Amino acid sequence: MDSQKEALQRIISTLANKNDEIQNFIDTLHHTLKGVQENSSNILSELDEEFDSLYSILDEVKESMINCIKQEQARKSQELQSQISQCNNALENSEELLEFATRSLDIKEPEEFSKAARQIKDRVTMASAFRLSLKPKVSDNMTHLMVDFSQERQMLQTLKFLPVPKAPEIDPVECLVADNSVTVAWRMPEEDNKIDHFILEHRKTNFDGLPRVKDERCWEIIDNIKGTEYTLSGLKFDSKYMNFRVRACNKAVAGEYSDPVTLETKALNFNLDNSSSHLNLKVEDTCVEWDPTGGKGQESKIKGKENKGSVHVTSLKKHTRSGTPSPKRTSVGSRPPAVRGSRDRFTGESYTVLGDTAIESGQHYWEVKAQKDCKSYSVGVAYKTLGKFDQLGKTNTSWCIHVNNWLQNTFAAKHNNKVKALDVTVPEKIGVFCDFDGGQLSFYDANSKQLLYSFKTKFTQPVLPGFMVWCGGLSLSTGMQVPSAVRTLQKSENGMTGSASSLNNVVTQ
Repeated sequence: MDSQKEALQRIISTLANKNDEIQNFIDTLHHTLKGVQENSSNILSELDEEFDSLYSILDEVKESMINCIKQEQARKSQELQSQISQCNNALENSEELLEFATRSLDIKEPEEFSKAARQIKDRVTMASAFRLSLKPKVSDNMTHLMVDFSQERQMLQTLKFLPVPKAPEIDPVECLVADNSVTVAWRMPEEDNKIDHFILEHRKTNFDGLPRVKDERCWEIIDNIKGTEYTLSGLKFDSKYMNFRVRACNKAVAGEYSDPVTLETKALNFNLDNSSSHLNLKVEDTCVEWDPTGGKGQESKIKGKENKGSVHVTSLKKHTRSGTPSPKRTSVGSRPPAVRGSRDRFTGESYTVLGDTAIESGQHYWEVKAQKDCKSYSVGVAYKTLGKFDQLGKTNTSWCIHVNNWLQNTFAAKHNNKVKALDVTVPEKIGVFCDFDGGQLSFYDANSKQLLYSFKTKFTQPVLPGFMVWCGGLSLSTGMQVPSAVRTLQKSENGMTGSASSLNNVVTQ
């Protein structure tokens, strides 16, 4: 009976998964159908625009050619009109001279005849009719402005759709995910010298399969990529995976998308747990600031409990609300509403706040930056059993590095109430590397990746990121992969000096 139930449960699970897969495919088909309709409408509009543009160019060329013909007509007409005018003037003068010469033949007196004959000779010599070129300056031929569009007509008749570039192929082997950057590489299935550029699209997801139509973030677009690879840097890996797809474009059209590729981008993401913080701390998701106005009256009573015994236990209970249980009594993942007066996780001088996500295995990395005027702060990890009066590094359940800028400047590693002074400059930002399985907690200059200090231990319980701050504030960066430089430096971290041995090789039971 039980085995049959188990078998049926497996069948039900398989069917449910298959139904989910089919439904996702149906959603994809509907999305594709809608895309066909929208894209067809868009491409028709673009076709109209292209032909309108072509018509406009033809109209412009025609108008330009008409102007050329009219200008040539005007030029030749002006030349011929000028020549006609000159000839008319010459003819008029010549006819007048002919009439004068004819009349001169009737002169009887020799002297007057000789005078007239000389005048006629001089006028003939100077007559414009004998200096005229009796050849048209221009011809009536206009064939040099005729056109033959047979070649263009043939070209227009062969107009066709531009060949669409084939879909590129993303090569997962050549893709690289490291240092909160992703390099995506692709290739064309065949050479295409008409490709002008590529378009890369990406989005974050928590699904490891093909991209889903519903319940997904929008694709982010990177356009005009000239090469066949691209690197996205400075990412926050707050999702388990990223989808990528790419398509090629020529001067007029974009090709089909490549098959999408899903790359794993898992990293530790956590916020500060407001319900775990001291009352004098103002906590947001990734920021904590000292707030001296909170919980002072309560703290004085708590300190009384710490110093004077059971008389003040009643006072503590009287002034402490239990709306937010201690993490000792709740799971790490729970995040109840933050009510300032209800927090009782840390008190006294333990100005501490913990992360809201426990580390139970693997290698993880995060970074912390202090405000410039911060007087005192600690960064490290702790078991969730850290006591409410305990300060980071003063118990065997917490490890940290501590920066003190009050009265005297100190920089030290702390664990189990032991202190190791660090002879290095306090960096602007501290990187924290936790190798739970390897029993290593290391601190780095987040910018240069210089190693500041390493604890070697054996974690016997899940650890929570821990932070202490007094007079100032801290900001937190998570969703980060372990940097490549840190992975490389781990090999040399075992060569610690003897002076550090008091804090290393500690096995916490």
